[in-house]
Amino acid sequence: MKLKSAAALAVLALVATLAAAQSQGVSKNEILIGTIQDLSGPISAYGKQARYGMQLRVDEINEQGGVNGRKLKLLVEDSAYDPKKAVLAAQKLVNQDKIFIMVGHIGTAHNNAAMPVQFEKNVVNLFPLTAAREMYEPLHKLKYALLATYYDQTRMVLPKLMKEKNLKKACTLYQDDEFGLEVMRGGEAALKAMNTDYVERTTYKRGATDFSSQVARMKAAGCEIVVMGTIIRETIGTIAEARKTGFNPVFLGTTASYTDLIPKLGGPAMNGFYSAMSYQVPYVDEGSQPLRFWASKYKTKFNEDATVFSVYGYVMIDAFAKAAAKAGPNLTTDTFVKAMDTMTIPGDVFGGPDASFSATKRLGSDLSRLSQIQDGRWKVISDYIKP
Repeated sequence: MKLKSAAALAVLALVATLAAAQSQGVSKNEILIGTIQDLSGPISAYGKQARYGMQLRVDEINEQGGVNGRKLKLLVEDSAYDPKKAVLAAQKLVNQDKIFIMVGHIGTAHNNAAMPVQFEKNVVNLFPLTAAREMYEPLHKLKYALLATYYDQTRMVLPKLMKEKNLKKACTLYQDDEFGLEVMRGGEAALKAMNTDYVERTTYKRGATDFSSQVARMKAAGCEIVVMGTIIRETIGTIAEARKTGFNPVFLGTTASYTDLIPKLGGPAMNGFYSAMSYQVPYVDEGSQPLRFWASKYKTKFNEDATVFSVYGYVMIDAFAKAAAKAGPNLTTDTFVKAMDTMTIPGDVFGGPDASFSATKRLGSDLSRLSQIQDGRWKVISDYIKP
């Protein structure tokens, strides 16, 4: 009898342990959400904006009573855009703070490094702030991505620009890591379909500030369009250097460089720069009345203008809350995944495309459109382009 009792107790203890692991970060009154942002490194502006967007939606949801009676709590860690620090941040959030979910973690290499830490504890990686294919491939129970990949963005928009402008010679400048490679490969695939290839490929290390040698190589190759696997200062630095030397090809970026900071910091030299994008920069004096209302609310709360990264953060938390509500009062990883796998997120005031998910489809949308900097502001210049 004693042995049977001991065995029964052991089984109950195991079941309790598994249940606790599955639902960590969920209490009677609270859901713990983790995010890792660059708050002190080269793209800290993005991290700050995404954090503010997330916090705005968290506060709104909590003011409305939370999700199934539970308030949301956002826990933020700084990676300084360093993959090693991202791992340490993930370890703290997952193992010490015991978050329920990771939302909007920024950076490709950073997510790749941190996901194993999360997956060991059954923590979903929801809508990372990177458009790399690894964010939803290979298929994994705990992976969900929201927007078209860097690969598909470039693969779709590059032929459109080359055809419209009758351009023949394409080059690429990209960050020497997983992010940059995804951009370069997307352009490579597009060019292969057009029976051509890059006439010049050049890279830079993460954190670089001097792009004179790369610009000189592309100029010597006679590049007519440059595919940019760049973010903020690399985009500005490259285009400024090119303008200074009289090199004026078409420059094409991705969502990584679709930010109001490019024209703000780079000035008139940035006019003409193209980028693939989906959600648009929420200019307070443009767009629909609901968009203007949201942008004004954001500015009142944080005393600065909202940006597209503010939008990303806001939209990601909103989608999480909808899925968590759909999962019901018994919120666990399994019930959340089940809810996500039947989710459809309609387009919104920010111009984002419809997104949908299933047990075998973990990328919400593969659509992109084009925007261009004109007179110091981003202007949407195309409809969504289908793969």
